[in-house]
Amino acid sequence: MPFKKKYIALLFIVVLLITVRLLLPYFVKNYVNQVLEDIPGYYGQVEDIDISLIRGAYVINNLYLNKVDAGSQVPFLNFHKTDISIEWKSLFKGKIVSEIALTNPEIIYVFEDQNKENTEDPELEDWTKALTELVPININTLQVSNGKIAFVQLAANPNIDLQLYKINFNAKNLRNVLRTERELPSSIYAEAKSIGKGDVKLEGSMDLVKKVPDIDITFSLENADATSLNDLTNHYAGIDFKEGTYDVYSEIAIADSYLKGYIKPMLKDSKIISKEDSFLEVLWEGFVGFFKFVLKNHGNNTLATKIPFEGNLDDINTSVWITTKNIIKNAWIKAFKGTADNEIDFEEVQKKAKKQNK
Repeated sequence: MPFKKKYIALLFIVVLLITVRLLLPYFVKNYVNQVLEDIPGYYGQVEDIDISLIRGAYVINNLYLNKVDAGSQVPFLNFHKTDISIEWKSLFKGKIVSEIALTNPEIIYVFEDQNKENTEDPELEDWTKALTELVPININTLQVSNGKIAFVQLAANPNIDLQLYKINFNAKNLRNVLRTERELPSSIYAEAKSIGKGDVKLEGSMDLVKKVPDIDITFSLENADATSLNDLTNHYAGIDFKEGTYDVYSEIAIADSYLKGYIKPMLKDSKIISKEDSFLEVLWEGFVGFFKFVLKNHGNNTLATKIPFEGNLDDINTSVWITTKNIIKNAWIKAFKGTADNEIDFEEVQKKAKKQNK
């Protein structure tokens, strides 16, 4: 009889474990959906969740998030597959470390949706408070495969759609515990394609666990087709490009909400379309073409400038005079190099931030 009871007890435990395993995705899905529902001003949902106990992982399928008052039905976030797992080799060393892999994630910023006035929006709390109240763990690796980020303006005619696609991103050591050392703990690297088939690279470091993350990054966009900008330039400046390429280089450092950096756009071998438009439009295009001819460097046929900016994030200053002077410098004094200038130092920005916050 005791022997039989043992088998019954064992069978009961097995059935219980199987039941828990079958119901676990349902409870996790409800929990994630509840978290998305509680984000102020947004709504979202996940379609399905798969759990792998052997890997110590769960996979979120088709997560989307959008603004409650959005005029369009385009999701702000649309993550097709999110794999969150425990790194076993670190667990054996006594550390709880996770790995996150996003496949085909999309972030689409619809200008009209995100800038729609809503006087009833609640104040958003600092999300890092909730994060640091959990058991402190490390996200050892964050990987993004074939991602997409887009800025869309539907009111423009034709619609403006600026995007980076084929984004492959890798970040390491994204800790969610407050740092004590001066160095930024997390390294980031990304490659992508832009509109006009430009080559995009971004690399640097950051500290994610702050209301405004500290960052130190270098960005480059090279060999993009200038005609891909026609929807944007025609809408805002009445300019169409017939041919040409453009590059963009930038360095940005943020420390304690104090920012310093620059953007260096370069337009090469460009020609403006000549159309049979109204007299004023032809006059405007001729005016733009004349100044482009005067202000470009004729040695390398490049029109370029360098736009510096600096200040607290709520009061960023840039100089029109310096920007204009740099156009003239590129044209008549010394052509800008097609590369980042390596002149923004994160430690100097930290020192300025301390002075500003005293």
